[in-house]
Order: sequence, then structure tokens, then C-alpha cells
Amino acid sequence: MAYNSHKDDKNVDSAQQKPSKKGGWKAAIFLLFIAVVERFSFFGLSANLVTYLTNELHQPTSTAAKNVNIWTGVSNIVPLFSAFLADSFLGRFKTIVLACVIYLVGMILLSLSVSVVPLDYRKVIVFVALYMIAIGEGGHKPCVQTFAADQFEEDSLQNKKVKSSFFNWWFWGIVLGPSIGLLGVIYVEDNVSWTVATVMLAVAMAAALILLLLGVKRYRKQGPLGSPITTVAQVLVAAARKWRVDKKRDSGGDFREDGLLTPVLFQERISLIIKLVANCRCLDKAMIFDKHDAIIKVRDPWRLCSLNQVEEVKLVLRLFPIWLSCLMYAIIVAQMNTFFVKQGSTLQRSITPHFVLPPATLQAIVGLTIILGLPIYERFFVPIARKFTGHPSGITMLQRVGVGLFLSILIMVVSSLVETKRINVVKEYNLLDHPKVEVPMKVWWLVPQYIITGLVEIFTYVGLQELFYSQMPESMRSLGSAINLSVNGIGNFVSSVIISMAQGISSKHGEEWLGDNLNRAHLNYFYWVLAGISALNFCFFLWIAKRFVYKKLDEDDVPEEKESGAINRDMGEEII
Repeated sequence: MAYNSHKDDKNVDSAQQKPSKKGGWKAAIFLLFIAVVERFSFFGLSANLVTYLTNELHQPTSTAAKNVNIWTGVSNIVPLFSAFLADSFLGRFKTIVLACVIYLVGMILLSLSVSVVPLDYRKVIVFVALYMIAIGEGGHKPCVQTFAADQFEEDSLQNKKVKSSFFNWWFWGIVLGPSIGLLGVIYVEDNVSWTVATVMLAVAMAAALILLLLGVKRYRKQGPLGSPITTVAQVLVAAARKWRVDKKRDSGGDFREDGLLTPVLFQERISLIIKLVANCRCLDKAMIFDKHDAIIKVRDPWRLCSLNQVEEVKLVLRLFPIWLSCLMYAIIVAQMNTFFVKQGSTLQRSITPHFVLPPATLQAIVGLTIILGLPIYERFFVPIARKFTGHPSGITMLQRVGVGLFLSILIMVVSSLVETKRINVVKEYNLLDHPKVEVPMKVWWLVPQYIITGLVEIFTYVGLQELFYSQMPESMRSLGSAINLSVNGIGNFVSSVIISMAQGISSKHGEEWLGDNLNRAHLNYFYWVLAGISALNFCFFLWIAKRFVYKKLDEDDVPEEKESGAINRDMGEEII
């Protein structure tokens, strides 16, 4: 008995169509500009949000930090739902448009809440607006990134190099927007008014929506292909329902969408899309064709899944340990929007007698580091590394991520040492009980920790971005992008939990590590704790990376893998 898949028919029809003249850089450039403008709008708000919550809404420092982390976390979790919406119902382009509209409405509501809404009701309206922005920002983010990458073919080594380079320039572009926002908008927020600043952000978001619509005829678009989340659920349920089935005793073969494979044919037939990966073998039971399947006329997708479905789910699940090991990176970076800003607000920030640098503006150093560092990475580091490794990208994706995770430890070590220096100056000038008095120490002491944060983003963020795109099944790439973004989302949530734990434990012992008076607090202790956890996490990552097996592609790709200096093992490629 064989079952036919309508989805498979659609893929065949699609493959027989002539290649579209749409797409390429002429389409991707529109999406790159949209990303720049949107990032300008988002970071112009998020980078200084902790200041607004403490100074305008009068929230305690630890509460404001947790609120910022939770809000940022929501914006990075929403992509999981928007990816489902795009893949199941709307397609990527329509989802991007819908998310941008919600985003714009949220920005308009925020500008009204900080200007015309009475103070008694302002807090509620502000948070409603903020979470609309989080939904809009998170809703468009996984789709626009994947939609932009979809504009490029991946049918040759040259095109793969173009796409790999695209990820670098994409990240360079989305860093340019925040850098402009940090240098311009935050100055307006601190020295003019939040009303003017939020209007600027709303106008920027309107411009992004217009740009998106202007390029509509250039985009290579496809409709919804079905939810990958549903596929994952079906395989897990089917495997669970057959966990007692013995393949040798009860199986009549293994099921593919184009027919039933007997045990002999199963060894001879290999998928042209992906090779079998030698992990998560327990999921193979989902495709066993047993006696119950033989007596029904219509296949139950929650009991019998195809070979390709099972292998696609394996590709997704094998990325989970990497995802887990990268949460600590997100926790470290989350401190930049909160405690780094509060640190800077206590230091000398006068550039001239009439110009005081807003503390959140220092985050622009991260963007400038990335803007300068990515071309250096692309033009110098990659060619030099390629000579030693033979790998087309210089180093593998996981090696790139690993370098960033190591540097994240260094961020906390440097931050703790600088904070210890600041506390010593506070004690020297008897300022422990004068938190609003400027500490006689230049704000430039914070520059190294911002520079290292930029380097971490170059290595870890871009590495994860490419990993979760290239190592996902093609039909699940929106989900892969969303899972990648959820690293930051869950990381921010965990950061809020760690802040609460640090506050609770330290308060019981008489000293608040994260109190409103940073001169009496022990932020340096908090940073040392994060550094220690990061070091342990780095060891965990190395253990995971040594066992990671890359997705195998077509037969033509195998020589490339061997030339790259990687080690082929079993049916996959081992790294490190």
C-alpha cells in the first residue's frame, strides 16, 4: 500500500517551473534598507528604555531592569508564533506587512502616551504600546531575515558563498540602524523630550513600511508551505504511539511519501534532499509501517510519518543542545541595555562644557565595532583562516560561535574589574551615600566592555544566524530563524530570573547587590557570578560541539566538505 502526498506534488510542480528573474540583490537591498530603518526605530527605544522607566515612571533599578529584559524577551519569543503564521497561513511577505502595521500602531500609541496621556494612566498605556511594538518587531523579524535570504539561490558553491557573505552584510546593515539611533535619538530623549523622540521613531517605522511595499514587484515570493511545527508534533506523537513496536517483528517496511520501502529497498533508496543523520534513532519508529497501518485506507499523519518528515525533525532536534548552550551569551548581552547604562549614568560624561553624553549612547560603540569589524572579518580574517583550515568560510559555524562564547566570559570579567575601580573611586571621595553625585571617573572606562560585546556579536550572533538557517530543512527555515531569535528571548527571561535571585539572596544577607544606589550595591559581584556561569557554559558548549553532526546535502556537496578540512564521520560531518 502506498500513500501519495499532495505536498510532494506541489514541490514537484514548483521544481518544474522556470527559474524566476526576481530576487537577488536587487530585491534583497530593499529588505536590507527596511532592516536598517526598523533597527534604528527599535534600538532608539530599547537602548534607553531603562532610563525612561526609572526617571519618568519612577521604577526601582532592579524592577526596571527586569521589565526591560521581559519586554525584550517577548520580542524575541514572538517570532516562534509569527513563523507558524507565515508558514501555515499567510506566507512570509504578508506576515511581514501585518507585523509592520502592528509595529507602527504601537509606535504611534507610545508617542501619544508620553505626551498627551495623564501621568496616572500613562504607565498602563506605555506598557500596552511597548508590547504592541514587541509583537510587531518580533512578528516581522524571523520572516524578513529568511525572506531576504530566500532572494538568493543555493544551487552552486559560488551562490553559497554569496549567501554566506550576505549574512555578514545583513548583520552589518542591521547594526548601522541602531548605531544611528543610539547617536541621535537617545540624545533627543535625554536632552529634548521623549515626545519628540517617539515621533521620530514612529516616522521611521512608517518609512520602513513604505519601503517594503515599494519593492513588492522585485521579491521572489512563495505561499505558505505548511507549518513545520505541525510536522515536528506529528513525528513526536507518531514515534510515541509506536514506542513498543519492534521493527524486525512488526514492520512491513518504512514509509516514504512516494511509496512504501521494504527493508531491502530502504537501504538502496536515499533521499535526494537530505541524507540520513545518525542520531535520534528513536524517532525512526514514526515511519514504521505496521499491521494497524495496513488495514486503514487513509494514512493517519499522527501515526505514520514519511522518511523525510522524520529526518527533518531530526535536523531540528539536533540543534537543541547548541541552542541551550548559547542562552548564556544572550544573558550576558542583556546586561548592556540595563546595568551598563546605569553604570554609565554615574560617571563623568561631559564632552564639552555644554554637551553631556547620554549614558545609553555608549551602546553605539557596539554597533561601530561591528560595522568596522565585519569587513575586517570578511576581507582579512576569512582569507587568512582559509589558508590554514581549507574551509570556504575560514572557520566553521560552530567555531565562530565558540569564539564569541569565550569572549562573553571576558565581557563580565572586564565589567567587574571596571565596576570595582568605580566603587574604589566612590569610597575615596566619600560618595557611598550620594548616588546622584557624579563620580570623578571618566565614562570611557566602560568602552572596553562595549567593544568586546561588539566582537561577541560578530562571532556568536552571525554564526548562530547562519547555523540556524543552513542547518534547518528548507521548508523549516522560518522556524529556524525564530528558534535562533528565541535564544535572546529565553536568555532575557532567564536574566530577569537571575536578577530576582541575586536580589533575594543578597537582601537576606543584609546587602543588596542590585539596589537603586549603585554606590552601595555590589554590581561587580553580580558580574563575577555571570562570568563563572559563562565559563561553565563554555565547557558545555565545547562538549556539545565536538559531537555535533552537520546536515548532509546533495552528493555534489560531499567533496566540498572533504576539501574544507572537516572530518566526515558516519553519515555526517564532525566539527572541532
